Amino acid sequence: MGEQAHYRNLVGGRAVDALSGDRLDSYDPATGHPWASIPRCKAEDVDAAVAAAHAAFRSPEWRGLTATARGRLIYRFADLLEQEGPRLAELETQDNGKLIAEMRAQLGYLPSYYRYFAGLADKIEGAVLPIDKPLMHAHTRREPLGVIACITAWNSPLLLLAWKLAPLLAAGNVAVIKPSEHASVSTLAFVELFDKAGFPAGVVNTVTGLPQEVGVPLVAHPDVAKIAFTGGEGGGIAVYRSAAENLKKVTLELGGKSPQLVFADADLEKAAIGVISGIFAASGQTCIAGSRLLVQRLVHDEVVERLVAMAKTARIGNPALTETQVGPVTTTDPRARILDHVARSRQSGAECVLGGGVPEVAGLPDGWFVEPTVFTGVDNAMPLAQQEVFGPVLAVIPFDDEEEAVALANDSRYGLAAGVWTQDLARGLRVSEAVEAGTVWVNTYRAVSFMAPFGGMKRSGIGRESGQEALDEYLATKTVWMDMGAPVANPFIMKT
Repeated sequence: MGEQAHYRNLVGGRAVDALSGDRLDSYDPATGHPWASIPRCKAEDVDAAVAAAHAAFRSPEWRGLTATARGRLIYRFADLLEQEGPRLAELETQDNGKLIAEMRAQLGYLPSYYRYFAGLADKIEGAVLPIDKPLMHAHTRREPLGVIACITAWNSPLLLLAWKLAPLLAAGNVAVIKPSEHASVSTLAFVELFDKAGFPAGVVNTVTGLPQEVGVPLVAHPDVAKIAFTGGEGGGIAVYRSAAENLKKVTLELGGKSPQLVFADADLEKAAIGVISGIFAASGQTCIAGSRLLVQRLVHDEVVERLVAMAKTARIGNPALTETQVGPVTTTDPRARILDHVARSRQSGAECVLGGGVPEVAGLPDGWFVEPTVFTGVDNAMPLAQQEVFGPVLAVIPFDDEEEAVALANDSRYGLAAGVWTQDLARGLRVSEAVEAGTVWVNTYRAVSFMAPFGGMKRSGIGRESGQEALDEYLATKTVWMDMGAPVANPFIMKT
């Protein structure tokens, strides 16, 4: 298998191991074997990383920069990221099993996030208030919060990090990044570029390790001003609880059980392609996975037939090969949960019309693969329709009319995303307004942009990432009052 690659954290501008010297193996999901190792950090490592970030936040090298100079640094970083994108794409594919074709596209697009927010760095403005008191002046300032803890999931580490890091840096904050212990390598390679771009030491730092050993002390650290978290609902609740106890700000991007609504008047070929993209791309391991297909009963059988025929042709295999369309799932525990969902859905009476097992993949007998799976006869109350599977498993649910479709779509504790397929423009607008989701795609699916705010409703999260709204998540408003010669009033009475 060869010698494992040895990766280190970035703290205060230096590459460091855990203070204990402990390490964790990182596994290649396609082979099921370890290929790299990362530091297994503890609370003392968190303290060191936060201290470095806190010092950088107060340093003249960072706080003394003009907003325009800060933007130039981010632009320079984006140029380096563009050069290193192909290498980082390969690392992420090996570390989490995402398709190399998708990772090359993601890394090719990622510099745009940093350039967008670099351009906004010197567009952060306060305001002069037309205050109602004579001989008084008042204005507002938009100021950075301080040290931001960025906690990312294993399914798209660098994309999810960009959604946090680009706006927080543009706003003048500093970061301590805790990537998933299952996929830390691409992040550790990525942060090496900040020194090359000329960022002051300590502006960007990393700590790797297990949630209880690193995530918990990081979230609770008194010098962390805000937590930006992407992950599962349980992890989000734990972060929110700790943040509440310490009165910290949060952005939480959590799970989803996103519906795709296909009406009888839709372009069914295009809809079938969109549904497949929504659930089988990335092996269903995306928060926006369109895992519930709500299809009008008039075309139910035709849509299922199209889906199954298309999905049967999907090429399952090594994610490092450009021709592969479905790769492995990232870790063994989620694969076990996916297969358990499949077994319980069969027991509950749903009909598995495609997949449902573990495929044999030539040359990769130990890889963590799951077949693309489709269930029909699903009731919206079943666990398969209500719980996030986070795998390539689709639940198909029929409906009769628009009112029922919207009711089924909203009958979920989640509200991250939804897709609507119809050639009726009025219906597309009506349904996009009625569905409870932070993002609604009409006649498309799984499109994102640095310009478009992204986030959830209900139990899918708090706050927004991307777009100009993301800057607000990393800024505090300060109001400044100035006396311009107002007469001295009674000192015991507020100046109302």
